[in-house]
Amino acid sequence: MRRIMVSFWAALAVMGVLWLAADTPAWPPETFIALRAPAVQLTGILAMTCMSMAMILALRPRWPEGWMGGLDKMYRLHKWFGIGGLVLAVLHWAWTQAPGWAVSLGLLEPGRRPQRGPGGSAVQQWLGSLRGTAEQVGEWAFYAAVLLIAVALIRRIPYRLFQKTHRLIALAYLALIFHAVVLLKFPSWPTLLGAAMAAMMAAGAFAALVALLRRIGAGRRVRGRIARLEYHPALHVMEAEIDLPQGWPGHKAGQFAFVTSDRAEGAHPYTIASAWDARQPRIMVIAKELGDWTRRLRDTLRLGQAVQVEGPYGCFTFDDGRPRQIWIGGGIGITPFIARMKHLAAHPSPQDIDLIHSTTDHEDEAIARLAADAQAAGVRLHVLVDARDGLLTGERLRAMAPGWRDASIWFCGPAGFGRALREDLRRHGLPAGRFHQEFFNLR
Repeated sequence: MRRIMVSFWAALAVMGVLWLAADTPAWPPETFIALRAPAVQLTGILAMTCMSMAMILALRPRWPEGWMGGLDKMYRLHKWFGIGGLVLAVLHWAWTQAPGWAVSLGLLEPGRRPQRGPGGSAVQQWLGSLRGTAEQVGEWAFYAAVLLIAVALIRRIPYRLFQKTHRLIALAYLALIFHAVVLLKFPSWPTLLGAAMAAMMAAGAFAALVALLRRIGAGRRVRGRIARLEYHPALHVMEAEIDLPQGWPGHKAGQFAFVTSDRAEGAHPYTIASAWDARQPRIMVIAKELGDWTRRLRDTLRLGQAVQVEGPYGCFTFDDGRPRQIWIGGGIGITPFIARMKHLAAHPSPQDIDLIHSTTDHEDEAIARLAADAQAAGVRLHVLVDARDGLLTGERLRAMAPGWRDASIWFCGPAGFGRALREDLRRHGLPAGRFHQEFFNLR
């Protein structure tokens, strides 16, 4: 989380400093209108910064994934930039509307809008002639972006609708680039601020076009075919094994992939629950019925069905070199640990490992298979069924896993559950960098 916060605020701070260097406003402003002009410029610049960074991160670029700690962290930063862009765009719009509001409330005398002369270079004059159009385009693009970002943030809206509409933000963003190019103060373009804005918006425009053409992640897609399906009614879980005869580069235990079985529905992320064996190029994914799409999988998937797999992604790969590890899988969050145990069964490690599986649903056959995987991998398994054994707490975890202070903790499960455990263990002395959590919610 720290790197997400640093990245977000650093981007805004850098652009704020560049704006000050390019166009330091008089302070204190003598009039409300004198304050409005720099406020409109600053909020617009910062809103475009957030939107541009969100568009770039939407491409799932490889280069920041390792530093950020995985695509799940990158998508969390993407979400922060999206929300930041929304808030700043609202502030930008409010500053543009403020004089009219002040006049209607009697707080400001109506006045004539200052006329801009035809001076300047031919480019400046041309941009000036587009000002009215850019203001109208920007206003409508702002309304569209607000609506589309709201759809993305409201979790009750079905995922398939989110998938279909979220791509349209790229169109609104391209319209906002036109708005920003025309309305950024012309003297700012030859400065470092102008160079930074041009670079960000060029990269963002490229990302928008890639999104509109549905080419995000195209270089990491391979074709596969469903080789095995198994439904566990007591767990409300579907297992699917997918043959990947060509192109799959292999994966580490703990990584995930985007799988598309219905083009109209789009890709969904699933943690890979199998170790990689190049002699048998196949992956297994496990889907729990948590939404409208996953509830339909048992009726829509079939043996031999062609699917598209994109990845692998993620850095939840157990690569910290600690001799002691404690794994915690909450519900369907057990999947990365299944993959890791299958890997350790084939490639033994001297690590001392405890796996705690805390779950609401229980099936004897699934637990027996989990126990067999743990035994083969040399992992101590602890199963806690909520109704039978109670909930896992930090106090209970410390009692179950001696030596926890010297261990690294690997958690996959509900975000609130992980946050509570992390905060408890840190209060009792666990170093900050030892708790690894997968933020698997990519929306």
